[in-house]
Amino acid sequence: MSNAPVDNGRRRFLTAATSVVGGVGVVGAAVPFIASWNPSAKAKAAGAPVEVNISKIATGQLIRAEYRGKPIYIVRRGKDIIDGLSGHDDLLRDPASQEAQQPEYAANPHRSINPEYLVAEGVCTHLGCAPTYQKGDFAEQVEGVDYGFFCPCHGSKFDMAGRVFAGVPAPLNLVVPEHSFPSEGTLLIGVGQGES
Repeated sequence: MSNAPVDNGRRRFLTAATSVVGGVGVVGAAVPFIASWNPSAKAKAAGAPVEVNISKIATGQLIRAEYRGKPIYIVRRGKDIIDGLSGHDDLLRDPASQEAQQPEYAANPHRSINPEYLVAEGVCTHLGCAPTYQKGDFAEQVEGVDYGFFCPCHGSKFDMAGRVFAGVPAPLNLVVPEHSFPSEGTLLIGVGQGES
């Protein structure tokens, strides 16, 4: 046993310093643990709705978004394109969209809530290739149809509602994801009409 005087000030300092270092260590260990409770980026990407500003899309223009790891094609259709959707039903495999490739509210000739906008997965239903958007020169693929999507990999063709033409490898229309228009100029992919 030492007979040296006890320095209470130093003892309090060392106790406080040890407590602070221990507290920092606990927080340092807790942060990654608590963060692990949050969904991963992969999980968020698997289902989180995607908001797209469509206010500046010109008529006939295509923009791309990504939802659940897939490209989403958004095209603003002009009156001529919308009117032309009914002129080639006899050339389509599923003109009435009877196959469940779209939400119930999009099972119509334009396959969307708002006829002015096509919202479809940019993935060919044959082998998953990315069809190219062709405007004006699509008539080289289908006579009398000026706009559409052509899959250069195997020759599948889709009209401006994402409906597949007959006699091509793709068996189904392009998939239309759940979507809604919560405000003018805003498209929400992943949340359907009337859902919140």
